[in-house]
Amino acid sequence: MVQSVSFKICSRCGFVWTGRAPFLGDPTLHLIGYQVHFEELSAGLFLFNHNCGTTLSVPAIEFQDLYAGPMFTERLTGTEGCQESCLHDDDLRPCPAKCECAYVREVLQVISHWPKNEVLIR
Repeated sequence: MVQSVSFKICSRCGFVWTGRAPFLGDPTLHLIGYQVHFEELSAGLFLFNHNCGTTLSVPAIEFQDLYAGPMFTERLTGTEGCQESCLHDDDLRPCPAKCECAYVREVLQVISHWPKNEVLIR
């Protein structure tokens, strides 16, 4: 028996995205936020609304390779240098802090500006 590999399946309508690029390029999906996981940043969740009315989550580790900049080791949450963007799920702004969470803020920018497919066959 051959099993097909999928990147994400919509829990409401059952639509299957076969890879990350088709997922990010789907005009029926909209990035709405990031839910931080401070103990393990790669376990944080990127949140997307699908036009069927559901919200999908994708672990941050699935997008980590979209960032090629420096990885900082110190978390600045709660310090004067922190804008607290990570504490608000719907805050998609980049963060200038040299914080271990900064890479996620940059990945949010990459995803936000990902080109959407104009024609999508469903």
